[in-house]
Amino acid sequence: MVRIGYTMMTEQTGPSRLVRDVVHAEQVGYDFSVISDHYFPWLDSQGHASYAWAVLGAAAQATSRIPLMTYVTCPTFRYHPAVVAQKAATVQLLSEGRFRLGLGSGENLNEHITGQGWPGADVRQDRLAEAVGIIRALFGGGYVSHHGEHFEVASAKLWDLPPTPPPIGVAVSGDRSCELAGRLADLVIAVEPNADLLAAFDRYGGTGKPRVGQVPVCYDADRSQAVARAHDQFRWFGGGWKVNSELPGTAGFAGASAFVRPEDVAASLPCGDRVEDFVEAVRAYTGAGFDEVALIQVGGDHQAAFLDWSERTLLPALREL
Repeated sequence: MVRIGYTMMTEQTGPSRLVRDVVHAEQVGYDFSVISDHYFPWLDSQGHASYAWAVLGAAAQATSRIPLMTYVTCPTFRYHPAVVAQKAATVQLLSEGRFRLGLGSGENLNEHITGQGWPGADVRQDRLAEAVGIIRALFGGGYVSHHGEHFEVASAKLWDLPPTPPPIGVAVSGDRSCELAGRLADLVIAVEPNADLLAAFDRYGGTGKPRVGQVPVCYDADRSQAVARAHDQFRWFGGGWKVNSELPGTAGFAGASAFVRPEDVAASLPCGDRVEDFVEAVRAYTGAGFDEVALIQVGGDHQAAFLDWSERTLLPALREL
């Protein structure tokens, strides 16, 4: 049976509300939760971008059952991998073993702020592979020094280590990232229901490992309101990852999505309250081979109604998958 997750989307909701929402998600029966780790929203209309790791610490204390996960953290520009290892170990301790560390090669939108430039995808993947090695070494305990092509680590040690290190997931969008994930990760992460990505992950060593997808949805009893909100805040989503990883700011995403129509967005993600549409969106992922799917409810002020509807209607329907 597919596991259904809830997304704390930092780009559309402030930090206190994010914690209250994940508590609500735990109460209504979601199987796990994920959180985005952004410095910028995708569009100005989303309006938020709080520090995901502070939210995770609060969420770990406010909840007792629901697993937590970054979806995803880039450990190569804005954060040094040795610092990511410390953050992840701390959240694993605070959550008493409920945390998974999702990693990816990042987006220019969030990583440009440190002024290190934005190299090509091949360099970004190389940096990610090196970062995963550093994080795993620190999870192993003891002092770690590393003199690599992209990173230096001088006598680092994690003084507060959990009994079990957090599993590491890697986000994939093409063959190179699938090779990296299959070789280095404990689970795979994707934002499209692409069976070819999972086949490549398996080919490179991922067979039998969990596979986690994510799908945006926009619940509202008034479908026209749902479509308008999805267009206002989520029209950037259809650009595809090769575009989304390169644009440097919200103005770029606004320009790239300027000609996306509300009906285009409505055709790409379920809007309204017809549960069959939501089930079909998740079925695309289960059919591709995903065993976990996290939902993003579009609209920061519309989480409570969505979560209540989830308990009554959506989650029972999705359990049938």
